[in-house]
Amino acid sequence: MTENVGLGEARNAGLDMATGDYVWFVDSDDHVTEGAVRAIFDRLVETRPDVLLFDHARSYWTGKVERNLYNHLFREPPAPDVFSPEERPSVLSLLMTAWNRAFRREFLLQHGLRFSKGYYEDLNVTFPLLMAAERISLLDRVCYIYRQRRQGAITKSQGEKHFAGFAQYERVFAFMDAMGDRAEPFRPLMFNRAIGHLLLILDRGRVGPKDRERYFRQLTELYRKHKPVGYEPPEKQTTAVKHGLVEKGDFSGYRRMVFAAKQKRRVKNRLRKYRRAQLKLSNKTKKRVKSTYYRTQLRRPIDENLAVYATYWYRGYACNPAAIYEAARTLAPHIRGVWVVNPGTRDNIPEGVDYVVNGTPEYYRVMARAKYFVNNVNFPNGIVKRPGQVHVMTQHGTPLKRMGLDQMQYPVSAFGMDFKALIRRSDRWDWQLSSNPLSSEAFARGFPCRYEMLEIGYPRNDRLVNATAEERDRLRAELGIPEGKTAILYAPTHRDYQQKYTPMFDIGRFVRQLGPDYVLLLRAHYYYKASDMIRDMGWPADRVMDVAGHGSVEELAIASDALLTDYSSIMFDYANLDRPIVLYLNDLETYKRTRGMNFDPTVISPGVVTRTESELIDAFVSRSAWSDTAAKARADFRARFCPWDDGHAS
Repeated sequence: MTENVGLGEARNAGLDMATGDYVWFVDSDDHVTEGAVRAIFDRLVETRPDVLLFDHARSYWTGKVERNLYNHLFREPPAPDVFSPEERPSVLSLLMTAWNRAFRREFLLQHGLRFSKGYYEDLNVTFPLLMAAERISLLDRVCYIYRQRRQGAITKSQGEKHFAGFAQYERVFAFMDAMGDRAEPFRPLMFNRAIGHLLLILDRGRVGPKDRERYFRQLTELYRKHKPVGYEPPEKQTTAVKHGLVEKGDFSGYRRMVFAAKQKRRVKNRLRKYRRAQLKLSNKTKKRVKSTYYRTQLRRPIDENLAVYATYWYRGYACNPAAIYEAARTLAPHIRGVWVVNPGTRDNIPEGVDYVVNGTPEYYRVMARAKYFVNNVNFPNGIVKRPGQVHVMTQHGTPLKRMGLDQMQYPVSAFGMDFKALIRRSDRWDWQLSSNPLSSEAFARGFPCRYEMLEIGYPRNDRLVNATAEERDRLRAELGIPEGKTAILYAPTHRDYQQKYTPMFDIGRFVRQLGPDYVLLLRAHYYYKASDMIRDMGWPADRVMDVAGHGSVEELAIASDALLTDYSSIMFDYANLDRPIVLYLNDLETYKRTRGMNFDPTVISPGVVTRTESELIDAFVSRSAWSDTAAKARADFRARFCPWDDGHAS
C-alpha cells in the first residue's frame, strides 16, 4: 500500500502525471458545483490566462452554505478579462489555496515550484505564482464547495505541526526576493497576509499552551525580518495593537489582550443568553394569551359575509386568490374580503385592499369567524376548521414536479415533511382548483382528501389571456425596460437538493454573449433573495434586472418577450401568451431523482429544450426559440395544459 505522504506530495504526484494545458487541484472531501467545469473551461478558452481565479463557498456540517466573504474582490472594481497582479493587487487578498484556481501547467512548471510537505502546503505555490503571473483572469462564479467538517480538519487541530506556517511564508518571501524590483509593490500586502494568517493560527488555539510563547517569539523574528520599509499596520485598532505587541516581542502583553477579549466575549454571551431566555418567556406568555383569545372567538357566530384570502404563507397579494378576490368584488360585493399578511409584507397589499397582520387580535378574530377561506397553500396547523366554514384551495401551479404524498418516495425533497400533518391540513379543503387534467390527476393522488375538484383553469391566467398591447407597453415603461430590447423573463424554480440559490449557468457570460439588445429579468424563486444574488455576482445592472420584489409575476410575463425557466410551473401559465419559452435542464437527472416529475419535459416541451450553456445561449442568439418548430411545440403544449384558460376562470 502506498504511504500517505500528505496533500502536498499527492498534488505533486498528480502534477507529474498531468498532460493538459491547465491543472486544477480538487481535494477529495470537497466538491465542485453544477456546471463549474464547463464554466471554467469556457473562461480558460476565452482568456488563456496564467492563472484563473474562481470563487468558492463553505459548506458546513449543519447544512448551511456561505459564499466566500471576500467575493466582492471579483468585481470591485470591475476587472478586465485579463490583467497583471500589479494592475489588481487585491487578488492577493483572496484565499490562497490550490483549489480555487486553475494554473497553466507550463507556467507552473517553468517556475519549478512544488507543494510542500506538512500543513499550509499550498502557500509557497499559490502566492508566488500569482505574483509572477503576467495574465490573470477572474470567474465571478462559485465553482468549488469547501466542506467544513465538524471534526478532523487541520483548522480544528492543535499541535506543533502548525509551526509549518513559518517555513511556508519564508519560502514565499524568498521567492519575492528572487523576483527583485517586481515584487516590491506586493510586499506590504504580502506581509499583512503572512502576519494576519500566523496570528490567526495563534488566536484560534491551534498552538498548544506549552508552545504558544515559542510560537510568538518565532512570529516576532519573522515580523522584524520581513517588515517592509515604511510599513503601516492595518487600520483596525485591535489588529494594529497586536502588530505592535508582536514587533516588540511582548508575549505577556499579547496574553493579557487575549484574556481580556475572552472575558468580554463571556460577558456578551451571558447577556445574550439572558435576553434570549427573557424573550422566550415573553413569547410563551404572548402565545398563551393569543390562544385563549382565539378559542374565545371560535365560540362566536360565523360571519356569513366575511372571506379570508392569503397566498404563499402570508407573503402578500398575488396568484389565484388575488384574481378570485378581484372577481368577487364585482360578482359578490356583499362579501367582505380580508387578506392576511406577515408584518414585513404588508407593503405588498394594494391600496384599498383590507388586510390583517398575522398574529394580531384582528387576525385571530377573522380566522375564527370568517365563512370563506381562499389560499394557494395550506393555513397553519393551529387553524380550526369550524362546521359551516368553506375552504378553497387554489394551488399555485401545474405540478410538473411530484406533490403531496407523491413526495414520500423522494427523501431529499421530503426531508423534514410531516405527511400526517399535511393530510390533516388538506382535509380542511372543501374545493380544490385545477387548471388541466394533469393537475387533477396529480392533486387527487398527492392529496387524497375529502374535497371536490374544480377543473376550470387558473384564475391568475385570466390576466394573461386578456392582456393587450397597450398594457404590455405600459408595464415595460413602468419596469424600465429600454425600448427595442428583447426582455427575457428568467424564473428558475427551487432545488430541494440545494441549501441556497446557486445559478445554474454563468449569467454574466449569458448576457455578454446575447449582446446589448437583450435584458434579463431575474425573478428568483420566493425562497431566495435575488437582490443578494445580483449584488454578490456582480452582473451588469443595465442587462440584468432584479424583479423578484415585483408584486405580480403576471405583469412580468406580459411585459417580457420570452421566458427562460427550468421546472417551474410558470411555463404552463406563460404558454397562454404564445411567446417563446426556453427550458434550461442542465440538472434534469438530479432533479428527477430528488423531486420526481409527472412527465418528461424533454418529451412534452413548451418550446426549446437546452441542456448546456452553449445550447442555452444559441437558443436566443440563433433565434431558434422564435422558430416555427418551437411555435408548433408551444401550441401543442398549450392545447394539452391550458384547455380551460379562456379568460373567465375567476
